[in-house]
Order: sequence, then C-alpha cells, then structure tokens
Amino acid sequence: MNTSNSPKTLGLRLQKIIAEAGLCSRRQAETWISDGEVRVNGRIATLGHKADPTKDAIVVRGKLLQVRSTSRNDPRATFLLNKPKGYICSHGDPHHEETIYDILPRAMRKRRLFTAGRLDKNSEGLIILTNDGDLSNRLSHPSNGIRKIYHVNLGHPIEEKILPKLVMGRELEGDFLHFNKVLPISRKGNALKRLEIHLGHGKKREIRRLLESFGHKVERLRRVQIGGLKIKGMPIGSIKELNEKEIDLLFHS
Repeated sequence: MNTSNSPKTLGLRLQKIIAEAGLCSRRQAETWISDGEVRVNGRIATLGHKADPTKDAIVVRGKLLQVRSTSRNDPRATFLLNKPKGYICSHGDPHHEETIYDILPRAMRKRRLFTAGRLDKNSEGLIILTNDGDLSNRLSHPSNGIRKIYHVNLGHPIEEKILPKLVMGRELEGDFLHFNKVLPISRKGNALKRLEIHLGHGKKREIRRLLESFGHKVERLRRVQIGGLKIKGMPIGSIKELNEKEIDLLFHS
C-alpha cells in the first residue's frame, strides 16, 4: 500500500476521487477535506492531496471509500427530484436519518448519483441528482449564478419595509447573506406571510438564517425552480430523468 502523504504524490486529486465514488460533488468534497474529515493511509488529508484509489486507504467521514466502476454500466444521467420534507441530501448519516436516496426507485439506488446543490432536512422541492461530475461543478459553482426560486411561508406576516433590507443583506457569523429578489405571494393587511425569494448563489441555510435575523421563523420552504426548470406537474417524492434540452434549461432563467 502506498504510504506517501505528499500532495505531490502521483494520482488523482482527492476531491475528484470522492466525487467519482458518488459520495458528493467535488465542491462538497473540498469542504470535507478542509474540515479534516478525509484521511489517506491514516493521516488527515489537505487540499491538493493526490491519491491512488486502487492502492491508498481513503477514509471519508469515518467510512472507507469503496472504488466504483465508471464504465459503460453507469452512463451519464441526470434526474430531477421533488424532495419531501424530512430527508437529508446525503448518502449516509451517522445518526441514521433518512436520506433522499432511500426514496429513489430500487434500481436507481445502486447508481453513483450525487446532488448538485442541496436542501436542508426541513426544506422541500427541486434537487438535481447526477453522476456527471462536470455538470455538477457547473451547477454548483457560484460564478455561474444559477437562479433558484423558493416559496417561503412565514410564521407571522412580515412588514413590507423589511423586504428591501433582505435584498441589501447583512453579515451573520462571518457570512454576508442576501436575496437577489423578494416578491410577495400573499398579503395580510399591510404585511405579508408568503414570499417568493430568488437566489443566484447559496450559503448554508441562507434563507432561514437571514429571515430569522429579522425575527421571522420559516414554517415552510420549497424550491420551485432551478434555472428555467419548474416544479409544476411534479408530485412530492417524484423523480424524472432530464433530457439534453431540459438540462440546458438549468442554465437559463
């Protein structure tokens, strides 16, 4: 077994190995590496580290990585899932929570699909599942600014004068959070209880965190559109494979 831990070791970059194993996107793999959650031959890996998945022992978040074949048996495929509330976007969880992979048809569970962009456990709506690493990177990279639209139900109405402040944004815990656009869906007197929120970026729990900072708890959060693809006609829990035309729509608003 190779015992070298130098980033210059011949092989593939760790984030590529992890993504191709179907655990997550390359971007998420980079986060895990930065957080010290990846080990190679018993030592904590760093960004830039390379390895040989056929020779090195790669442990990701406490589990030994299993090398999967990327041959003709697993051709490129991309799916759109209408995620129900209560499921996490992960292949596995140490707390044994239900994941979105548990609701996939049995034939799909063996495929090395991973999410391109996530929703938290209590959120619903559109999720992209793919085994195409290049597509996942294009969808996840913030420079591409893929527009995502969410419908949000609040615990109590919000004053209209706060809406421009949500677009202006504010810094919270080291992150600058803001919405690209906020539109009212329903009104109650001079206040609003349902909002349509547009994002061209995305930080962890950004919508919930920003609204909570203004004293508003989110009761329901649903992603209804990614690029030009809409949730219309998709029941909760349903999944469909995207054709090339539909994939192209992801990059158009």
